[in-house]
Parts: sequence; structure tokens; C-alpha cells
Amino acid sequence: MPSDPLVAQHVLEFPGGYTRTTGPVVGRFLSELRARRLVGVRTAEGRVLVPPLEYDPATGEPVTGEYVEVGPAGTVTAWTWVAEPLAAHPLDGPFAWALIELDGADTALVHAVAAENVKAMETGMRVWPVWRDRPTGHITDIEHFAPEVTKIVSPVRAEYRLQAGGSLRVFLEGVARGVLLGGRCERCAKVYVPYRASCPECGGIIADTRELPDTGTITTFAINNLPDPRAPEVPFVSAYILLDGADIPMIALVADVPAHEVRQGMRVKAVWVPESERTASMANIRWFAPTGEPDVELS
Repeated sequence: MPSDPLVAQHVLEFPGGYTRTTGPVVGRFLSELRARRLVGVRTAEGRVLVPPLEYDPATGEPVTGEYVEVGPAGTVTAWTWVAEPLAAHPLDGPFAWALIELDGADTALVHAVAAENVKAMETGMRVWPVWRDRPTGHITDIEHFAPEVTKIVSPVRAEYRLQAGGSLRVFLEGVARGVLLGGRCERCAKVYVPYRASCPECGGIIADTRELPDTGTITTFAINNLPDPRAPEVPFVSAYILLDGADIPMIALVADVPAHEVRQGMRVKAVWVPESERTASMANIRWFAPTGEPDVELS
């Protein structure tokens, strides 16, 4: 493609770089940066300017020459997100240009903030400087600012053993034999399953166990759409089942029937694992399945 005769390309370059003196105020600021310190300068009115200036921008008066250490942390007062950094930008990945008012300062400096994403940036957030390994006395001695640590993730793992004792042990030993054991309170005549040593209604002692059939009636149920390792498929049904002869229901899975056909009052029977696979665990009952008997009318 022919070049446009009306376009001329020019290059302005200072071989070796453009050199200028810093003056006492900016020079002090850069020297402190090299030592990984941040300072501002106080004005005649008592304001602290960061970065420091030789003259108060509000009054035009010379600054006092009193230097004040500030920061190192600061607060973001304004920011803009850079989603696609350019080659000349200080960070390779997305970041924010921000106005940061360092602690103890009355003005803000512009610098990069390396936030996790744009949603992590907000006005008022606290940030801390991340220094380069080898400071040279330049504003880039601060590689960038990073958000203040406000949360940590700690792995949590608790390992413990739960030992069944008393009435629970009696009940599970019965389940290992393929038997559901309950207990009848002699005082209020209520029958509870699993077996327990005292009546939760009247506080009476339950001394003896009672073997209950593994058939019962669904009193209420829920259809679950999230996977469960105990369930044969999704959706599956968990239900409260009132065993025949008991006065309170127990919770169990219901299967061998489409979930939408399960209903209150449905008669069900326990489906046990083979005797050779049984342990002292409720896993001995895979689930309850419909018996085909007529539904029971619940009061």
C-alpha cells in the first residue's frame, strides 16, 4: 500500500534519557522512597501534601519544609479499571488506577492497585504498598498497591469417633439382626422407635424393648432433586414412616416407586440388605418400598 504523502512520521528522543534535577522537596520524597518510606510535606496551613510539592497549590505559598512520614497504608478515594493492560502499564494483568490517600496525608497520589477482579475494587477500600526488591528512588519503587487482608482461608478438618451407648447400642444391635426395637413407656403407654431409655413426653423410665414389624405408613415426605449416595436415583423420596405399633415416625428413604406416586398414607415395608452384609447400622435398610396394601387414612 503506498504511503500517504500528507503524513510525515517524526521521532523525538533524548539519547540516554532526559535528565532533570529533582529539587529539595521532590528529591526528599524520592530518597525516602528508596528507603521504603513514604513522606509528605506540610504546608503553612497544616495540610500534608503527598506527593510533596514545593508550593501549596491552594495558596501558592512555599511549603514549610517540614516532612511528615505517612502511610504506608491508604484509602482508595477514586479508581478506574484497566481490563486490558498495555505494554507500558505497571502490571501484566487487569488492575485499577486509583487515587490513594495515604494515612496522615491530605491529598491523594495515583498508583496501580492489583485487585483480584473489578468486583474486588471499591471506593473506601484499604490498600498497602508492595515494594520492588531493589528500590532506586522512583515512584515505581512501589510496584503496586494491594488490598488490605480482610479474610483468610484455613483448612478445617475434625476427626472424631462417635461411640453408640445405652439405648442406641441396643437398637443398632437389633438392626444388625434384622430387627427394629422400640420401647413402651409404662406410664403413658407410648411406644417409641428407635428404642430409648426414657420417655420424652412424661420422663418415665422405659425398661424393656419391644420388637416392632418393619412395615408402616408414610405420614409425610419430600421429593429430593439433589444426588445422595444412599438413594438409588434422582429424584428420590425421603419420608417419615410410622411403623406399625409405634407412636412416633422414623425417617427413611422410599424407593421402588416413582417419586410422583408417593403419597401420605401409603403402606410400605423395609427392604433389607442381605444378611451376610449387615452391620450395626441403619444402612442395613436400603429403603422402604410400597406393600401394595390400601392406603391408610391419616387423622
